[in-house]
Amino acid sequence: MRARPLILAVDDDPALLQLLSMRLDIEGFNVVGASSGEEALAKLATCQPHLVITDMQMGGMDGVALFESVRRSHPTLPVIILTAHGSVSHAVDALRRGVFGYLTKPFEAANLLAEVTRALGQGGGASPVPAFDWSSAIITRNAAMEAVLAEARMVAAQDASVLINGPSGSGKELLAQAIHQASPRAPQPFIAINCGAIPENLLESELFGHVKGAFTGAARDHKGLFAAANGGTVFLDEIGDMPASLQVKLLRVLQERTVRPVGALQATPIDVRIVSATHRDLEHETAEGRFRQDLYYRLNVVNLALPPLSARVDDIPLLIRHFTTRLADKYGKRVNGYAPDAMELLLGHSWPGNVRQLLNVIEKVVALASSEIVPSALVQRALQGPASAISSLEEARRTFERDYLIRLLKVTRGNVTQAARLAKRNRSDFYSLLRRHELEPGDFKDKGD
Repeated sequence: MRARPLILAVDDDPALLQLLSMRLDIEGFNVVGASSGEEALAKLATCQPHLVITDMQMGGMDGVALFESVRRSHPTLPVIILTAHGSVSHAVDALRRGVFGYLTKPFEAANLLAEVTRALGQGGGASPVPAFDWSSAIITRNAAMEAVLAEARMVAAQDASVLINGPSGSGKELLAQAIHQASPRAPQPFIAINCGAIPENLLESELFGHVKGAFTGAARDHKGLFAAANGGTVFLDEIGDMPASLQVKLLRVLQERTVRPVGALQATPIDVRIVSATHRDLEHETAEGRFRQDLYYRLNVVNLALPPLSARVDDIPLLIRHFTTRLADKYGKRVNGYAPDAMELLLGHSWPGNVRQLLNVIEKVVALASSEIVPSALVQRALQGPASAISSLEEARRTFERDYLIRLLKVTRGNVTQAARLAKRNRSDFYSLLRRHELEPGDFKDKGD
């Protein structure tokens, strides 16, 4: 008969330590308990556990300090940290140092068993648990990107809010989808909302819904996107572009876990996980008063930063091959590779539009290819064409809007009242537009004014 794996459980709360030990024992594990980090280290000298599970907050040596000591003496021994919901960010910091995983308290027995099984599979002894292909849409072999994916996989099992930072076109929505796929909410809807692409006067209705007669044109009840995603994940892209009035209402949704459609008298309970993304520096936006600090803290429980494509040079050949194969099939072309100077052009480009721009360039190249080997002239043409200049309809709309505002301010010499009148917008809305595009009216006034 195969020996049961031995787990060292550490918690300075006797009741919680007993509960944890009972749960592990029921699942078929041998358990040794310790009421402090110091006692755990002493027991490590006399037993050989397959896994350590420790509370984060303890008197004396805390969970992270215990992990550091364990790693020095037993570098291959996996450690799982138990943490309160408010300390998830500290647990994620511990992941970067090498902690195997964490669970937020209170946790379900099933989640505990899954994490323990995964740790024992990787830590030695048992056969590894087969990896679910949750991130297959993200093509990478880059160390920085792999580290981001490892963190994303860890936080996916929890319900903590995640904020993804990264430049436009770097794959923020793909990462959000991967987190959803790796989470217990995967069977439920994943709904993406671009906060910068929906007109401000329609955004509240789209997010939270409306009832018939709530405003002119509301001919019937409309189920909002939050309600449509109930049980699943809501991805709020470009959250930094959300108007201040909507920030207040979103904060209320996150606090109360209810939504109230426009014109409705009653709020409806809602169960969604929030993943948000932005290319802006929200910490700076918060300091400048353009983004609510309390909402920022609600959204930024776990922060994942995607590197630009220029920092993932080793991924460019992989992405080129992947996109070329996929698009050749789409267009019915036989494209087997690139001439050496054509590949040199692709590898040497700076890719300011990141992965999205690379995809657009490869699509144009494949669509226009007339031979199996793509020549450099075709790549040069694609790099200089619209695919390089315009990454998406959303970015084109944003660029047009910014240029339009600049022209208005130039014509009115920075007079906001006149500019708003010409644009047929009220001053408050116009100021919101200026803030969104980081434009200062004073920069357009005559120097003598």
